[in-house]
Amino acid sequence: MPVEAAERRALALAARQHGAATTRQLAEAGLGRHRVAHRAAIGWLVRVHRGVFLVGPIHAPLGRAMAAVLSCGEGALLSHHTAGRLWGFLRDAAGAIHVTVPRRGGVHNGRGIRLHRTQALEPADVTYRERIPVTSPARTLLDLAAVLPRAELARAVEEAMVQRLVTPTSLTEQFSRYPRHRGVDALREAVRPESSLTRSEAERRLLELIRSARLPEPRTNTQVGRYEVDLLWPEVRLFVEVDGYAFHATRGAFERDRRRDADLQAGGYRVLRLTWTQIADEPEAVLASLALAYGQRTRGGM
Repeated sequence: MPVEAAERRALALAARQHGAATTRQLAEAGLGRHRVAHRAAIGWLVRVHRGVFLVGPIHAPLGRAMAAVLSCGEGALLSHHTAGRLWGFLRDAAGAIHVTVPRRGGVHNGRGIRLHRTQALEPADVTYRERIPVTSPARTLLDLAAVLPRAELARAVEEAMVQRLVTPTSLTEQFSRYPRHRGVDALREAVRPESSLTRSEAERRLLELIRSARLPEPRTNTQVGRYEVDLLWPEVRLFVEVDGYAFHATRGAFERDRRRDADLQAGGYRVLRLTWTQIADEPEAVLASLALAYGQRTRGGM
């Protein structure tokens, strides 16, 4: 096959895989061992793992993630921190690329890859995101539950719920699918408070914190124009809203709350949003945020 035609086929293949391709795929496109070696020498191919290259002069943002999956063999999936970042509910995924492979399969072909071996996954937990094989959102959270701090896991669960990537049902299904997984207990704990903590209980806990710190007591569930707000300090035009997936079960409700915030902020109010996780697990940080916000308003920061 002419070199130009082989390169075009290789580029077309790599374009479907975020710029990555294996030596076997390159050979099938018409670039044999010697052609691959030559193009690697001139930089047209960039070797990232044994038997896996990034193709062409422009490398896609997800190219290295795709290359990591390709390098680990059949059945490999992005997982853990890397999958959480790909799904969008985990912010920091620096470091190694996490890949899960079947317990009896897969290979470890390169640096910068954190390999995990597991029992066979249920078909519902094997999927694609941006055309990259990846664990499902629910399975990703189960894996993360085994390694993340409690507060960070709770935030990831809440963000996944707000984005409607998971539901309480899809998360609890993980417990019966993988009862021996190390993340079961932590994920069960992360899900349980959200389903049991009511708005009134969250507000009660927050009021207790405010009183214990001897901050001025706010009005509760009061009207500001056409809106009802959870906690209000009218003297400084500051209000607090308690957030949580149980209180904002749909994206529409989430968006309506943000439009309300914008309207009230345009009227000179400042909004401080707190989650049930912060109230339950980070009371000192909550009090510091409240005290700072109140102090800024009393000093003329309005």
